[in-house]
Amino acid sequence: MKIGLVGYKGSGKSTLFEWLTGVAADPALSHATQSAMAPLLDPRVPSLCEVYKPKKITHASLELVDTPGLDTSHEGSAAKLGLIREASCLVQVVAAFNGEDPLKQLSSFDEDLMLADLEIVARRVEKLRDSLRKPRPNRAEEQVELTALEPLLAMLEEGSRLSGLTLNDDQIKATRSFRLLTEKPRLVVINTAEDAPDAGGAAAKAPADVRAICVPLRMALELSQMSEADRLEFQQEMGGEVVDRDALLRTIMEVSGQMLFFTAGEKEVRTWILRRGGTASDAAGGIHTDLARGFVRAEVMTCSDLVRLGSEREVKANNLLRREPKDYVVKDDDILHILSNA
Repeated sequence: MKIGLVGYKGSGKSTLFEWLTGVAADPALSHATQSAMAPLLDPRVPSLCEVYKPKKITHASLELVDTPGLDTSHEGSAAKLGLIREASCLVQVVAAFNGEDPLKQLSSFDEDLMLADLEIVARRVEKLRDSLRKPRPNRAEEQVELTALEPLLAMLEEGSRLSGLTLNDDQIKATRSFRLLTEKPRLVVINTAEDAPDAGGAAAKAPADVRAICVPLRMALELSQMSEADRLEFQQEMGGEVVDRDALLRTIMEVSGQMLFFTAGEKEVRTWILRRGGTASDAAGGIHTDLARGFVRAEVMTCSDLVRLGSEREVKANNLLRREPKDYVVKDDDILHILSNA
């Protein structure tokens, strides 16, 4: 699963990338994308390990893609944003230090997204209109596509985002290959100064349909590079909680509509990413395509029940192990064992 990190030059986007992945931004890639994995360290895993004493622990990871910094003039933004159309979610970093106005950056970025989508939709609409002026065998299909796209083009021309819009089947089909940026879920990270960690309440002033949080990214990165003792000492001097990297990654998961489920045993305790609303069959396919193809049933228990009772035997004794079909909707706390005849 790809997460696109976006922002204007100097926003601290690459600082966020380094903090979350532990990989420093490569100056040689300043005009291209740079990818690295960020492991999702779920707080339930240690408790599962206490139960199973596994030989191996495997954490699911998010692929973070750092993109070239945008220019506030909008010049070249569409091409740069086009590099992360395959991302499932956007994390926008905005600066809130040295007099920068984060709300102005949010407004400007919305314009960048709409212009990038407007370019790709307008190009397709123009091509369809030209094609329909000529006698062609597939005119009916092209007319359906054009009818689906024209309302979306009108919205983008008016400056309206497509996020939250319910598309009909024809519109979904027509836009599937576009990977429209304004449809993607987005988290805004407001990069604050260390002495003003809430940036004057900037997160609360963000538009209602945008999830925003404030993080002093430079301080967060420096803390992550300290020893545990130095980090605890610094935290005591600050008189409060330090920024939690793993909590931010969980927030990104939440915004992107993803969750974790578990597989667990003496050989391995492992976490897996699944979209919210995904079924047991989807989960099986995420583990291995053969499991989905030969799916018989899923044995399901919750992490909380297992940890509370201390063993699978006790879970079964309390009738808390369930057998679910392929269309069972997986829950965030579920531990799955997939039975397959493949």
